[in-house]
Amino acid sequence: MQYPPTSSRPQLGLFDGLMSASFAPFATPLAPARDEDETDVLSELAVSGSTTRCQRLLIPILRELSDSTDSRWLTLVAPPSIVGSRWLRDASLKRDRIIVLHPRNATHARELACKALASGRSHTVITWLGELDAKARLGLRAAAVKGSAQNLNVRLDT
Repeated sequence: MQYPPTSSRPQLGLFDGLMSASFAPFATPLAPARDEDETDVLSELAVSGSTTRCQRLLIPILRELSDSTDSRWLTLVAPPSIVGSRWLRDASLKRDRIIVLHPRNATHARELACKALASGRSHTVITWLGELDAKARLGLRAAAVKGSAQNLNVRLDT
């Protein structure tokens, strides 16, 4: 059923006003577009709340990464105690495609992460390194680029 127009003025479509060239905030880009080859290899995820909630939020991410068609490993560096063998099994992850590395200390964790990233044997290295400073970010990015890998740093703010 069509309704007659209530006004003699023509109406703009929902998005026509936003897309007009005279609409200043959308007329100029805020940041330059990135080249396709210039993808960021380091991501961070801050999770807060109860341990159970944090586990539930991580499961879909880990499942997606463990189901990857990439033949390389999903590597977990310095996971918290909640991410153990039983938890991985209960989360229905492909454990035969996952390596878990337990470092001696925080410095060793960063070194292990960089080695895992740079080796090229992991498609993704998930780390639990806490807050990263500029030097740590630079090192992780360089290692990830060298190994054609991705790094996800998870911060558990419980």
